Amino acid sequence: MPREATVRAPEGVDLERPNAARVYDYYLGGAHNWAADRRMGDEAMAAWPELPMIMRANRAFLRRAVRFLVGAGIRQFLDLGSGIPTAGNVHEVAGPSCRVAYVDVDPVAVAHGRELLRDVPGAVAVRADLREPETVLSHPDVLSVIDLSQPVAVLMIAVLHFVPEADDPARIVAAYRDASAPGSYLALCHATQGERGERAAGHRALYDRTATPMTMRSRERVAELLDGYDLVEPGLVWMASWRPDEGEPARPEVFPGLAAVGRIAG
Repeated sequence: MPREATVRAPEGVDLERPNAARVYDYYLGGAHNWAADRRMGDEAMAAWPELPMIMRANRAFLRRAVRFLVGAGIRQFLDLGSGIPTAGNVHEVAGPSCRVAYVDVDPVAVAHGRELLRDVPGAVAVRADLREPETVLSHPDVLSVIDLSQPVAVLMIAVLHFVPEADDPARIVAAYRDASAPGSYLALCHATQGERGERAAGHRALYDRTATPMTMRSRERVAELLDGYDLVEPGLVWMASWRPDEGEPARPEVFPGLAAVGRIAG
């Protein structure tokens, strides 16, 4: 069962308005959520009971992608929209030889991230908006662990669907790509409605209550975000179909998220 938050929220955080990062934490059974987040999560799950399972599938893709990237020789990770710390964080999966910068705009996520990373060398939690690549990439805490002259893995896991078209997500992804050295990677997971169109519409309506409304994009639109990357096998697929571990779901289309890992040639 989800646990009650035991850490005080940073000053100025509106606990009466649900927050996407905290609702996500609630789905995963975390302790960093408040009553408004749980009410929204309960309402969403009443209409779509599989939501916690879908969120766990997001985390499972993250873990598989990080393992692949470490195997490919990557030793530094920029996790954009990293969210509230929960089991299976990037630094835990990647191991002590790797460096990680966690970036999120939510003060609760960053506060808990800093607490978690207090005694973890080579990992930092930074409050910044991924929609401002120049600010993120020049942030002194990011640069304390990330060397942009060397290959880096940029992680955009379940976050770009919170970037509206008005903010030009393709431009944002391209800015991180252009700042990355040859041999760098992008790992991306993005919501799409899949075979649950009627549920997806209701789900989007719930997120309209938050500061980060959701934009579910088509396969074609998600593919455009990957421009400039050479996709590794199996390409852009349902997230549960991306190099699944033994015992992954037999019907990955039930989990309405598309996933891919791409590499910059060089």
